Amino acid sequence: MTLTDTQPAPPHTGTASAPTRKPRRERQGAAYVFLTPWMIGVLALTLLPMAVSLYLSFTDYSMFDAPKWIGLRNYSDMFLHDPRYWRSVLTTLQYVVIAVPLKLLAALAVALLLKNIRTGKGFYRSAFYAPSLLGASMSIALVWRALYNDGGTVDEVLSTFGIHLGGWISNPDLTVLVVALLSVWQFGAPMVIFLAGLQQIPPELYESASLDGASRWRQFVSLTVPMLSPVIFFNLVLEMIQSFQVFTPAFAVSSGTGGPADSTNFYTLYLYERGFTASHMGYASAMAWVLLLAIGLVTLVLFKTSKAWVFYAGEES
Repeated sequence: MTLTDTQPAPPHTGTASAPTRKPRRERQGAAYVFLTPWMIGVLALTLLPMAVSLYLSFTDYSMFDAPKWIGLRNYSDMFLHDPRYWRSVLTTLQYVVIAVPLKLLAALAVALLLKNIRTGKGFYRSAFYAPSLLGASMSIALVWRALYNDGGTVDEVLSTFGIHLGGWISNPDLTVLVVALLSVWQFGAPMVIFLAGLQQIPPELYESASLDGASRWRQFVSLTVPMLSPVIFFNLVLEMIQSFQVFTPAFAVSSGTGGPADSTNFYTLYLYERGFTASHMGYASAMAWVLLLAIGLVTLVLFKTSKAWVFYAGEES
């Protein structure tokens, strides 16, 4: 018998050796590798064009000649010497004030109806959401224009009830309403979000309110709206941002002219006219940056004021 045959085996500890972890810097490096395509896209397609646009807003640039630095002249001309610019601002604000509340009210009303439907719920959800899938395409806007044109379907239906408004498209007092109704018709996206929020409200709260004698309206005002306020705020911010950027419906309704009487000369349509029709790309860039700052300011105001009416679960009243 040799010495190795009688040597006892090392004791078994019963635990496996822990796997070696890669250094933190190495793991972060792998993450940056996967993020590289996204970062290149943000740099090349977002940040760099924004920087060029900001530079062009201080120049006189027609796309055919080299940019000429003029300082703040585009901004001063915009605010002090361009009445059409201020008409486009007022037209856009009028559209936002009309379209956003109507769209959110329509979406919430349909979501409340669909919440309690037992049969065919999937069909009705798809049917109400279908217009939103079409988006703000030129074809839909042209169909909308045909419906509200002089002698169109809407005009003929109203005439049967003794209402003679003529062509809505040719009436400066109604053209903004026509564009707003097209936006309201496509309420599918906020409707789905409202429906998801309604389904998160515990039914026990409604049962307790019913036992206390609360009516349906009281339940809606004192229970549904506060519980749904974060969703209302989310939809409000999104719709507000989108409404300030409306372009295709106004372009189709007015055939790109902003008429009649500049009644559909929305901010983005006027920006397009100055940049691509009049070839004042520096002026258009200045308009784009003012729009960006205005949307940011409105969004900031909404966030600041939301503390007074938006209630989140777990917060004290």
